[in-house]
Amino acid sequence: MVIDDATLRRLNDEEAPFMLFHGASNPDLAAAVARELRMDLSPCTIDRFPDGEIHVQVSESVRGRDAYIIQSTCTTFDEATQRTISVNESLMELFIMLDTLHRANAARVTAILPYYGYARQDRKVAGREPITAKLVANLLAAAGASRVLAIDLHSPAIQGFFDIGMDHLTAMHALARHVRQANLADAVVVSPDTGGVKRADAFANLVNLPLAILHKRRADATSVKIHSVIGDVQGKRPIIVDDMITTGSTLRRAADALMEAGAQPDITIVAAHPVLIGNALEQLDHPAIKHIVVSDSIPVSFEKRRRLPALEVVSLAPLLAEAMVRLHRGQSLSALFRNRETDEPTLPWPL
Repeated sequence: MVIDDATLRRLNDEEAPFMLFHGASNPDLAAAVARELRMDLSPCTIDRFPDGEIHVQVSESVRGRDAYIIQSTCTTFDEATQRTISVNESLMELFIMLDTLHRANAARVTAILPYYGYARQDRKVAGREPITAKLVANLLAAAGASRVLAIDLHSPAIQGFFDIGMDHLTAMHALARHVRQANLADAVVVSPDTGGVKRADAFANLVNLPLAILHKRRADATSVKIHSVIGDVQGKRPIIVDDMITTGSTLRRAADALMEAGAQPDITIVAAHPVLIGNALEQLDHPAIKHIVVSDSIPVSFEKRRRLPALEVVSLAPLLAEAMVRLHRGQSLSALFRNRETDEPTLPWPL
């Protein structure tokens, strides 16, 4: 996705172009988006009081301007301060930034969440449980967000939790373009469970490959076992597609099951969000896993990249930059996912 020079000139010549802010969770992605747009990040100071409370100070007037905040609500390691920022800190930081811009009379404030934290609790599976995906949606609106843009939600149904504007984008096009650069002969796309079939099938259509499915069954209260492989993987090179990599245990079991089913020991894992917590790096250190393709929705530290040489990170900056231009100009976002020659959707919409 390329924003042409004429569009950028018109955008920057407008009387009130939008302003771009970011929190501490993903500054590199925000900087990359700014480079795509050929604009500067808006100055904003985020610091903490001695007791840990977050303080935000915006250095320029935002009155009557459109403001965008890029903040992944995840746990990350801040290389600059050498401290870990928890998902809760990332969320609170975002809420305070939204409140700051709202009270400074910004015309519209759009929260861009490349990774939407607390999304896995999107329904009650037992009594007396929260639905945190809805709670976060409510808090974003209460803090002053006019609109929210997220990428690859854990469940597309979360879009319905918002009473304000909500746009749901996917990283799968960018990841598919990266995968298509490799040799895809004898490859097969694999869904690691039945719940991810729709996502894997959409990816298979993008790379023009067949689909296989792993069927899991719960062995006991704390573990699952892959019961069967649906589809032909014999002698094939699997490409496992998932929305996120958390502990890596599911993907390791998937790799073992595929090897037992006769697949080649040449597995590629594709996932939008590299959460990578716990012993994920050890779990993914599997002799058959050759490539792990993820987006930069969550920053991956230098140390993790060093310990996991199979990791390949694809930037979401071009996607987010074009989405922001389209939002600012009132244009369609679904056009981002259409074939530019035939105008046909390249992915089911919504995913």
